[in-house]
Amino acid sequence: MTEPATINPRIIEALYCEALVLSDEVRAAFTLSGRLERGSEDEDLARVALSSEGLRTTTRMMHAVAWLLNHRAYFMGEINHYQLHRHSRLSPDLRESEPRHLALLEPQVADLVDTTRNFYERLLRLDQSWRQGEERQPSVIHRLCERIERRLAS
Repeated sequence: MTEPATINPRIIEALYCEALVLSDEVRAAFTLSGRLERGSEDEDLARVALSSEGLRTTTRMMHAVAWLLNHRAYFMGEINHYQLHRHSRLSPDLRESEPRHLALLEPQVADLVDTTRNFYERLLRLDQSWRQGEERQPSVIHRLCERIERRLAS
């Protein structure tokens, strides 16, 4: 069995920098102004695909950045462990994209969407591993109950 990943400030900072670069690329790739002309039905479908995947990809990256910002705040002492645990959850639903929309996008934009999905998957694996490590440790209440039971038994 593998050990849970340890999240430390260096890992979070590296991922945060990567997330900022990806977010900037996403913003540039999904800027609609002047990209598609009104015209045929195919162009309208491409416009819908670009808008839809743009929203999905932007939301995915916003959640990734928020997760990373919560961890940065924790390591800087701005939030406690309870707040980090409660407010930094990644949704597995955000890793999905619509294959029929991806087929209508320019290849470099579809590759960028795939890159953001892979990045989000990495964060999900890190988050799940971190949470599994926490579950292995008994909670404060559980440890207190055990101490009380031991005292009562002796």
